[in-house]
Amino acid sequence: MIVSASRRTDIPALFSEWFYNRVGKGFVLLKNPYNPLQVGRVTLTPDKVDGFVFWTKNAAPMLGRIHELDAFKYYFQFTITPYGRDVERNIPDKKEVVIPAFKRIEPGKAIWRYDPVFLNDQYTWDYHVRAFTKIARSLEGCATKAVMSFVDSYRTVDLQPLKIQQLTVEQQAELAQQLADIAKQHGIELSSCAEELGLPHSCCVDGKMFGVDRPKDRNQRGLCRCVESVDIGAYSTCSHGCAYCYANHYGYVQPRPDVNSDLLGSPLTGNEKIKQRN
Repeated sequence: MIVSASRRTDIPALFSEWFYNRVGKGFVLLKNPYNPLQVGRVTLTPDKVDGFVFWTKNAAPMLGRIHELDAFKYYFQFTITPYGRDVERNIPDKKEVVIPAFKRIEPGKAIWRYDPVFLNDQYTWDYHVRAFTKIARSLEGCATKAVMSFVDSYRTVDLQPLKIQQLTVEQQAELAQQLADIAKQHGIELSSCAEELGLPHSCCVDGKMFGVDRPKDRNQRGLCRCVESVDIGAYSTCSHGCAYCYANHYGYVQPRPDVNSDLLGSPLTGNEKIKQRN
C-alpha cells in the first residue's frame, strides 16, 4: 500500500512530530471524511508500506529526523509558488526557508510543484514567467521534475477576493509551454497535473517510484494518472492559510491535535467502527 501524507493537509510542515510518533508506534488511524464513524487502521511498517508520498509547502520541520525513514521508500511533492502572504498567509519565506529545504532533500526524492497557477492584476503572465525562471534557476541540479496546474474552483472555497483572470484553453497551453521551455533550460521536465496543457501528464502518486504496480485511483479526476493510495491526513487541519485551498472547508481549521494522538483531526468518541486497511 502507498501512503499519501497528505493531499488533505501539510504533514511535513505542520505535523512532522506527530507523523514520526505514528511511525514509531507502527500504525495510524484515519477517519472517513464522509462518514466519521468509519475509521481505518493503517499499519506503518516497511513490510506493509510500499512508500510514502509527502505533499508539502515546507519540508524543513521534517528533515531533521528524516533518517528515521531509512527503512522506507519515499518522495516529496514539494510546492513552491510565487505568491506572497496576501495569498499564502503563513508560508515561510521562500528564498530563506522553503527553497533551502528543497535542496536538503536527497536528489530524486523531491518533485517541484508550481501550482495552482492563476493570473490577476498583481500576478500577471510576465510575473509568472519571471518568478518561474527564478525558482527554476535556484533548483537547477536539485530538481529534475516539475508539475503545474491551474487553479480549480471548489464550492468550499471563495476565490472571488483573488480577482482571477480567466484564461482560454489556448492561453493556458501557451503559458504552460513557455514555462516548460524555461524548465528545460535548467534540466527540469515540466508536466501537467490532471489537465490538458500540451505537456506530458504527471503521475503524482506513482507506483513506479517505489517499484510496484498499482491500479489507477478511481477516486481522482478523470485525467489524473495517480495510482491507488491511502491518505492519512484530515481536512480542515492545515494552518497555512492559502486563499485557494480546497482542504480547509470554508476556511475552518480544527484545533491542533496532540502529537501522541492516533489520528489527525477530532478524537474518537468510542462509537466508531475500526477496519484494518493494509
